[in-house]
Amino acid sequence: MKRRHKERIAGIVDRAERFFGQKVVRATAPGGSGRSSYRLIFEDRTVIATLRPNFRRTHLEAFVLKRLAQDCGDTPECLGVDGELMFQSDVGGERLNLAIAEATPERRLALAGEAVAAIFRIQEAGRKQALQNALPHLGQNRDWIDNLVQSTAALAEFSRGRSAGLDHAALATRLDFPGRQFVKWDCRSGNAAIGTDGRLRWFDFEYSGARHGAEDIAWLIGDEAWPLSPAAMEQVVIDCFDPGCGHDRDAYLDYLAFYLTFHCIQRFKLIVKEARKRGWIAKARVRKYDDAGVHPEFAVQICRVGAYFASRRPDTAPIGRDFEETGTVFLNILKDGLRQAETVTA
Repeated sequence: MKRRHKERIAGIVDRAERFFGQKVVRATAPGGSGRSSYRLIFEDRTVIATLRPNFRRTHLEAFVLKRLAQDCGDTPECLGVDGELMFQSDVGGERLNLAIAEATPERRLALAGEAVAAIFRIQEAGRKQALQNALPHLGQNRDWIDNLVQSTAALAEFSRGRSAGLDHAALATRLDFPGRQFVKWDCRSGNAAIGTDGRLRWFDFEYSGARHGAEDIAWLIGDEAWPLSPAAMEQVVIDCFDPGCGHDRDAYLDYLAFYLTFHCIQRFKLIVKEARKRGWIAKARVRKYDDAGVHPEFAVQICRVGAYFASRRPDTAPIGRDFEETGTVFLNILKDGLRQAETVTA
């Protein structure tokens, strides 16, 4: 594995030197050896080289970044493409997920506001560039929607399973939405960074497409490692809401709560799956490598978020109660772990 990683970096460095006509002084893998991006350090600047698994994703991301750059400064600049390898500007080494974990409560709210406002600006730039007409429309497959709705069964193991009695067909119809708005997708906090100029920018646009628009905010609030309360984040969204996004604010918040309910179940399922496979992971490691939040505290957080937003609507309120009970299970796991640690260190 290490040899293959070294060979991969060597190949990227060679291509970068030919592309830019400069020597690379040093190359690092900020997200770990298994990730797609590498930081290339030249004498006069740093560049991010991104090697996506396939040609199509590389060129979709490059296309999106070039178009967005014409109307906003909240994304990296695409510097060029060499086959399946894309070069982009370095938006900074201080990732949002690490910065917000270490920040004061006041700074956390400020960072959250910057992150949400940047998402709305990026979506506005997408509208100006009519990207919703040029990119794949996401979540339009009925099987995808049905899978989201049926995933409520994942809470039954840890709760009374009230969700089983819901009208799943009606929920699926409500969840369905045409691709009218550009969305970045995967707006987890590990996909944003703060630059040396103090500006927060979002990166990783390879999954971009079109849908409702609230999905991007849902990815951020539904990031299990995101430390702000759901009530605080709801207020941040209200404060930063863009009236030009094509939705009435109340209708937008309603769909956000509805979609976020099912998004949280997906994140919860991932946590449980990875915990059973790998065991619990230290919170610091999760944040450092932008890994799934495989820690009891993060499981509790995603349940709190799911419960809060599910309670917003009568048709999802039973899911909220299942989330509350499930969260209690993982809170007890967390407390048991702390008691065991205290016993060992005593």
